[in-house]
Amino acid sequence: MNPIQVQREKTRSWTTRRDAKRKRKDGLSGITDGKVIPTESIVDVLETLIKPGDRVVLEGDNQKQASFLSQALSSVNPEKVKRLHMIMSSVSRPEHLDLFEKNIAERVDFAFSGPQSLRVAQMLEDEKLTIGGIHTYIELYGRLFIDLIPKVALVAADKADSQGNLYTGANTEETPTLVEAAAFRDGIVIAQVNDITKELPRVDIPGSWVDYIVEADKPYQLEPLFTRDPRHISEIQILMAMMTIRGVYEKHKVQSLNHGIGFNTAAIELLLPTFAEKLGLKGEICKHWALNPHPSLIPAIESGWIESIHCFGGEVGMEKYIEARPDVFFTGPDGSLRSNRTLSQLAGQYAVDLFVGSTLQMDRDGNSSTVTSGRLAGFGGAPNMGHDPGGRRHSTPAWLNMINSDDPLARGKKLVVQMVETFQSGNQPVFVESLDAVEVGKEAKLDTAPVMIYGSDVTHLVTEEGIAYLYKTDSMEEKRAAIASVAGVTPIGLERNAKRAEQLRRDGIIALPEDLKIRRTDAKRSLLAAKSVEELVDWSGGLYEPPAKFRSW
Repeated sequence: MNPIQVQREKTRSWTTRRDAKRKRKDGLSGITDGKVIPTESIVDVLETLIKPGDRVVLEGDNQKQASFLSQALSSVNPEKVKRLHMIMSSVSRPEHLDLFEKNIAERVDFAFSGPQSLRVAQMLEDEKLTIGGIHTYIELYGRLFIDLIPKVALVAADKADSQGNLYTGANTEETPTLVEAAAFRDGIVIAQVNDITKELPRVDIPGSWVDYIVEADKPYQLEPLFTRDPRHISEIQILMAMMTIRGVYEKHKVQSLNHGIGFNTAAIELLLPTFAEKLGLKGEICKHWALNPHPSLIPAIESGWIESIHCFGGEVGMEKYIEARPDVFFTGPDGSLRSNRTLSQLAGQYAVDLFVGSTLQMDRDGNSSTVTSGRLAGFGGAPNMGHDPGGRRHSTPAWLNMINSDDPLARGKKLVVQMVETFQSGNQPVFVESLDAVEVGKEAKLDTAPVMIYGSDVTHLVTEEGIAYLYKTDSMEEKRAAIASVAGVTPIGLERNAKRAEQLRRDGIIALPEDLKIRRTDAKRSLLAAKSVEELVDWSGGLYEPPAKFRSW
């Protein structure tokens, strides 16, 4: 080492981040000398700790929201706190976008914006915000440890003690990931909690990772996002569920899986103890799940269909039921669920045989998106689970069943199923000549069109018309013909060639209900194991306590 290098080694500081953090925290000496922030002082604290241009992670996935902290952040003085780069799994609450209206924040990286999708699109058009990227959950979490390392993390937990140890209860979700990304790069971690207590049921996040805790003025927002009232399941959805069980799950012996949100997948769950039971499929399919605790799974659990469920998050009203079923759910000694959005997304990406999703639009090549004209909804976790991960090396019967080649190096494939009715509400066709996402991407100045699931990953397409086994097609022309054959009277369906469709049927590339020995007239609501939320409660032995808006009795 030459003298110049030696001098540099002597003068360079290697603790600049740590020193900067200490300096920020010193500014709170007049507010708190410990970890507990007075509830009424939270805005002053944020104005002291957050500096212009900071990257700020604000917890808010599609269920659990750090609502007290998001409201406080939207109340800071924009002369003191400005030009923030927000990182949020889900842009879900009005104040999330108020941050940009008030010039507190200017840039956002996110994964999902369902409840605020219309406003996001409008604010983009009005140049009120800039989008860094629309991510999948795992992608966003991964970047927190690479090039989106946060200066401040604002998170939510159920309880804390005075040392800052956190108990997250049933809704651990993404909290540990967000905290770790900040805590181990000298970022500042602030957790809102519902209660500060002397003793915790368990420690989910150690206090050494947490800088400050604040007791919120009311519990964090939690949405019952995965509850579907069986009363609203239609006979068309039941028909599609019957076809999926018979033509996909039974055919390929699917044992591990993830279901998207929707009445169509709720119908599948409620047909397992009835329709699938009569087919003799118990123990053959649907044993292991990466899934939130859907109430519509209760009959299948009680009937002995399901061996394990690892959850992304909790579900309001399912707490007592989960506590009483530790053989099925991942629970702690205290009985509460240990959900984890990051790990469950990884399980859904790599460990399951099948993903079933839905979409708002699909083109003739099978590309799909929930981003439509004037609506920038993002993706959430669908692209993580709705693609074939090239890194997978373990095999299962379902995965191997996707091999269509004699090549000794041929590999299996995850089953990616798109399950859609040909027309959505408002009589809008699902199958379109060009995705709205293409134009929306241009208007939003995104580098690529916001496609949710690419057609190259889709193995099966299920509509009320039948099933298209897209993994069997050997050309793009044949794939397009298969999609058109089950696309109904949509613009793509009208391209259907009757003679070609019949040949595809003979070749087993498309299957109609009768080919699966299913009579359309048998698709009745009487097949559902539970036909109302009240019946789900009965199945649970009274353990399921649905939110008030789902109580119709």
